[in-house]
Amino acid sequence: MSMGYSVAVVGATGVVGEELLAILQERQFPISELRLLASARSAGLEVEYQGKILQVQEARPEAFDGVQIAFFSAGGSVSQALASTAVERGAVVIDNTSFFRLDPEVPLVIPEVNADDLGSHKGIIANPNCSTIIIDLVLAPLHHAAGLKRVVLSTYQAVSGAGIKAIHELEDQVKDYAAGKEVTAKVLPVSSAPKHYPIAFNLIPQIDLFEDAGYTKEEWKMIRETQKLLHLPELRITATTVRVPVLRCHSIAANIELEQKLSAAKVQEILSQAAGVSVLDDPSQQLYPMPIELSGCDDVFVGRIREDNSSATGINLWVVGDQIRKGAALNAVQIAEELHRRGLVKI
Repeated sequence: MSMGYSVAVVGATGVVGEELLAILQERQFPISELRLLASARSAGLEVEYQGKILQVQEARPEAFDGVQIAFFSAGGSVSQALASTAVERGAVVIDNTSFFRLDPEVPLVIPEVNADDLGSHKGIIANPNCSTIIIDLVLAPLHHAAGLKRVVLSTYQAVSGAGIKAIHELEDQVKDYAAGKEVTAKVLPVSSAPKHYPIAFNLIPQIDLFEDAGYTKEEWKMIRETQKLLHLPELRITATTVRVPVLRCHSIAANIELEQKLSAAKVQEILSQAAGVSVLDDPSQQLYPMPIELSGCDDVFVGRIREDNSSATGINLWVVGDQIRKGAALNAVQIAEELHRRGLVKI
C-alpha cells in the first residue's frame, strides 16, 4: 500500500464494514497499513483489499497500537469498550454507532453540513444515524435559506438497516410466501423483542425499542441528532419511523414549515445546488426518487417538491438515500477525508 495513514476498520466483516472498505478503495483514501478488526468469531477470516488478501484480527486494545484513524462499525457496546482505548493509543476514532452521538464533547458531523465542527474533536467523531444524514443534507440548505420552524418526518426504512439477518429474512419470507409455505419471523422489528412480525408484504411501525412518550429509539435519534447537528436545540421536529419490505435505501416523507415562504421552484433551485443532494422531480414525466433505482448512489435524491396547501410557509418533499452508503460508510470516509484536508490528523 502507498504512503498514507495506518487505518483500522472495526466491524470489517459486517454490512457497513464491507461497504466502508469498498469506498476506501473507490476514493483512493491514502492508506499505508490497513487492519481489519472484528469479534473473536470472525478472527482469521480473509478479505481482499486492493488485490491483497488481509486477515481479520480480533478487536483488542493492542490492535490499535500505531493506528492513526479507526473506523468503528461493530455496535455500541464495542465502541463503548474500545473507542477511548483507541484514542489513548493515538487514533482518531470515527464512530458509526449511536454510543457517542449525543455526547456534548463529541462532534456529530455530516461534512457537507457542519465540517467546521471537526475542529473541536477530542479524538472521537460521531457519524450520525443513517436517516438523520439523509434528511439533514436537505434540511440544512433550507434552514440557511429561510429558517426551519417545524419539521414532521415519516420514514420508510429498508431492511438492510437492521443488518444482514433482516435482509435474509425478507428474502426467505418472499420465497416461502410464493411457495405457499408458512412465513416465519425471528428478526424484525427488533431481534431482542418478545414478538416478531413478517416484513414481506408488510409494514412495521417500529424501528428499535420504544422509549419516552411512545417514541422509538430511532425516532428520538432523528429528533435529537438533527437538533445537535444543525445547532438548533429548540427546533420543533417529530418523526415516525417505519420498516418496509425494501432491501436497500431509506425514504423519507418530510413536511417542513419554514420561517419565510419559499416557492416550490425556489426550493428546487436551492436543493439542486446543495452539496450531496440531487433533485429528481418532474411529475409530468413521473420522475421522482425510488429505492430500486438509487441503491449504490452517493447523493441523496429529492423529489415531489411542492408547497404545503395547509401552511403559508410549508413545503412537502420526498427524500431517498442509500443508508449503507451515504447514510453510514461514505459519510465516515468523507469525515476522514475532511480531517486529512484540514490537517487534523497527520500522516
